[in-house]
Amino acid sequence: MRKIIIEKEIFDRFPGFKRGLVIVEDIENARENENIEKLLDKEIERRAKEHNIEHEFIKAWDEIHRGFGSNPNRFPPSIKALLKRIEKGAKIPFINSVVASFNYISLKYLIPCGGDDIAKVKGNLHLGFASGNELFTPLGKDEIEHPDQGEVIYYDDEALTVMCRKWNYRNGDFTKITEESKKIVINIDGAGVVPESLITEARDELAQLLKEQAKAKLSTNLLTKEKNELEIDL
Repeated sequence: MRKIIIEKEIFDRFPGFKRGLVIVEDIENARENENIEKLLDKEIERRAKEHNIEHEFIKAWDEIHRGFGSNPNRFPPSIKALLKRIEKGAKIPFINSVVASFNYISLKYLIPCGGDDIAKVKGNLHLGFASGNELFTPLGKDEIEHPDQGEVIYYDDEALTVMCRKWNYRNGDFTKITEESKKIVINIDGAGVVPESLITEARDELAQLLKEQAKAKLSTNLLTKEKNELEIDL
């Protein structure tokens, strides 16, 4: 038994933060899924017609990043990076059913979403502040780097390997989601200005989509200041 933990200082410094969770026990994660791809493409088309970089949800994440010393223009939160790609006319590739599904949800609700194959994780899944000694290998890379001291990281607190740098900027390679991934934890994050009801709505839509389109066996949960950790049996 292990835990998903959000340090209490995260909530003290960034009031109103909440994290929706989709905890997948088993899934058929295909490289192609026409139904999910249609949903994603439709959302890309919709957002391409708008200028959402100035939306209050996006600006709130900019402020959060500045709050732990990161530049959100140089190291954009994941939802901002998606929107920038769309505004430039770039295609968002269909990686697999899970990744495409949470990209769809991220764009639909304008919130950061991300997931990890936790079969590769040894300890607890921990969101907190970096000491600078942790190890990070960026997605698709081989070189190892270290996070900055004090930046917010999502990491394996036993192996001290980082799953995501700068809260939601860049994923690590070791927990990337592939077609072989079966045990997955997906995060749906809300800044203080985002209603909790919107996070639970996004979480539940994602969960239902994965059940219908990828035969997922899963559960859902929510972490807030009042409940900052959760035991998981995966």
